[in-house]
Amino acid sequence: MPKEHYITGLDVGTQTVRVIQAKRDRETGVLSVIGASEVPSAGLRKGVIVDIEEAVSAISQALEKVERMTGVPVTVANVSVGGNHITSVPSHGVIAVSRADGEITESDIVRCIDASQAISIPQNREVLHVFPKTFTLDGQTGIKDPLGMNGIRLEVGTLIVQAGLPFIKNLTKAVLQAGLEMEDMVLAPVAAAESVLTKRQKDLGVVVIDLGAGTTGLAVYEEGDVLHTQVLPIGCMHITNDIAIGLRCSIDTAEKVKLLFGHSDPKFINKEDEIDLSKLDDAEEETVTRQYVVEIIEARLEEIFDHVNNELKKINRDGKLPAGVVLTGGGANLPGLAEFVKKHLRLPVVIGKPENVTTIIDRVDNPAFATCVGLILWGNKFSGGGSGGDMGTFVKGLLNNPGVSKMRKWIKSFLP
Repeated sequence: MPKEHYITGLDVGTQTVRVIQAKRDRETGVLSVIGASEVPSAGLRKGVIVDIEEAVSAISQALEKVERMTGVPVTVANVSVGGNHITSVPSHGVIAVSRADGEITESDIVRCIDASQAISIPQNREVLHVFPKTFTLDGQTGIKDPLGMNGIRLEVGTLIVQAGLPFIKNLTKAVLQAGLEMEDMVLAPVAAAESVLTKRQKDLGVVVIDLGAGTTGLAVYEEGDVLHTQVLPIGCMHITNDIAIGLRCSIDTAEKVKLLFGHSDPKFINKEDEIDLSKLDDAEEETVTRQYVVEIIEARLEEIFDHVNNELKKINRDGKLPAGVVLTGGGANLPGLAEFVKKHLRLPVVIGKPENVTTIIDRVDNPAFATCVGLILWGNKFSGGGSGGDMGTFVKGLLNNPGVSKMRKWIKSFLP
């Protein structure tokens, strides 16, 4: 009997580290989540590691919890990447078709995408993703899959996502010290999109907004392609800080106030409602109006989504995405947020919950786990490796076709 195939996703966030382990059915290919854990994060600020020892400790705790739940050791994982060191730039690749009869092969497509990476990249930057968009063959534009077509000159437009090399090295080091091999690194909002978006939404035009504690990530899709990505250095932790300053209370009390009494719109709050802080913390004595708290939250949300709208303006998509906005991340659970974003961005809004996996674990069905679920879907779709499963077969495939096997599978996944 062949070994079971497992795939693991590790989402290292500013406030929380989450791990999901899934088992893939060998006959149907369906993923089933068999274990999930979340522990308070440490050693991170605004999505990047600032203390490796603390980060390793938090990752190890999360891994230990999920291993106790499933009884399966975790050795390999797909890991999320965040932080405002992430940038994306459009690029263009051109090649001459290699075959004498002009038929385009897989190697031509690989070479063309590879040619688009021939851009000047600073020494402290590293290419994280190269997303191919449409191909052009001898002047004919809008081609999604040129394989098997005939022509002389093949071009491709790509989106190259770059990351700061020191931040990537620190994350890699922390994961390795926690006893884990890294299967792949995935930009957090792109991973979240894998779990919450349908093909139709990607075709029509949609933006995924991953509202985390220290950062807000976004990924814009149109005609099935990644059009733009960005990570903003502002998130829900800033709301907590604002409440702590406004109420002159501790951060822990401010977090409780946000979770228990928070809302996105003061209009929906009774002006007479009051919050007795002494019930949340014995050291506190004051009573504050709930409306005042909600006004603090609203002010910070306006700032966050002003920045998001500015990113959409850069690519001329503000108010112009038919499939609208899909909100993910822990911040998406804030009451009234969908209505707030709908008014602010002038787009339809839904709260994104992970799909395309089966699970009996209730908490996985939560926007906060969208990135983590997306990581296992990404691993299932692109890399094929996983802990305790087919890693050996996968490595043999790479050795038999050095540098080509994985790239071909990756490119095929983007083509219809």
